[in-house]
Amino acid sequence: MADESNTGSIAAAVAPNADVKAPAAKKKRSPRRQKAVAEPRRAVSETPAAKPRRYSEQQRKEKLKLIETQVTEGKVTLKDAIKSAGISEQTYYQWKRTVKPVEQKAEKRLPTGEELADLVRLEEENQRLRKLLAEKLRAENADLRKRLGLD
Repeated sequence: MADESNTGSIAAAVAPNADVKAPAAKKKRSPRRQKAVAEPRRAVSETPAAKPRRYSEQQRKEKLKLIETQVTEGKVTLKDAIKSAGISEQTYYQWKRTVKPVEQKAEKRLPTGEELADLVRLEEENQRLRKLLAEKLRAENADLRKRLGLD
């Protein structure tokens, strides 16, 4: 702590040849820019409001088909085809994802006569093997019960 009873001169505390730095001059700032003049607001009736569009399933399929044909023909890139259809990329990929499972279900083909006969034969063999396995397991269980004296 500082000694309060010390009444020595302040000049004695500071070295006489110490480097004394002059306070640095403050930087001058340029004056602030004036605020931009606000543009007059347009009337609500003048600007057409962007209303959300709802497309039917048929319209979605048509737009997707149009985009695919443009891209496969090599006329334009995928991004350009999507923009020309008037939808966003996100919308395109969402539509593509929802339409694809429906098409995959429709593409499921039925087995032909020869394949059907093979399936029937395999199912019969599967049943026969299951019965054989069940008989073996029953015999093994009976043998273990006799050894353990449970029967």
